[in-house]
Amino acid sequence: MRAEREIDTDAALVVIDVQRGFEEEAYWGTRNNPAADGNIAGLIDAWQASGRPVVFVRHDSLKPDSPLRAGQPGNGFQGYVEERRGRGSGPELLLTKSVNSAFYGTPDLREWLDRSGIRQFVVAGVQTNMCAETTARMGGNLGYEVFFALDATYTFGLTGPYGWVLGADELARATAVSLHGGGFAKVVSSAELIAAAG
Repeated sequence: MRAEREIDTDAALVVIDVQRGFEEEAYWGTRNNPAADGNIAGLIDAWQASGRPVVFVRHDSLKPDSPLRAGQPGNGFQGYVEERRGRGSGPELLLTKSVNSAFYGTPDLREWLDRSGIRQFVVAGVQTNMCAETTARMGGNLGYEVFFALDATYTFGLTGPYGWVLGADELARATAVSLHGGGFAKVVSSAELIAAAG
């Protein structure tokens, strides 16, 4: 992000699925970017200190074997997120969903953003190439200015068709290239966002 680029005073931070269930390595595999948690916490702190709105998104999985299903311990937010909820002076929203995009959750994210006149938001959270990317793509399609805090996200490796396997870092780079190169979002660092929001 260029130094002259300012973050709107009402730009929302959308913190996606930072839930305890993602700590279950036996289910997901090995994650990348261990610094993500500190960067997510830093973004929440900066947004709350500036009075900007924060949206906390929780994935209520419908899959019976998922650690993220409702009613299970893994459904809850990780401790550093939960302890920050309700601490800001700005608006705060808790949104739940059972699909990838936060725009298909409850309450309606688009309606909440539009009612508040918000045209700009930042995406952080889990997983980089799943719910975070999908929310950023949809936000870009809907006409919002989206910033994607790549270093405030993490993911896990995947096996795809034809036996293709991509590691977590490869998937994160693919997300960054697709979002930024495709014009869906501006991929930036959490430090740039925190500095711009100050």
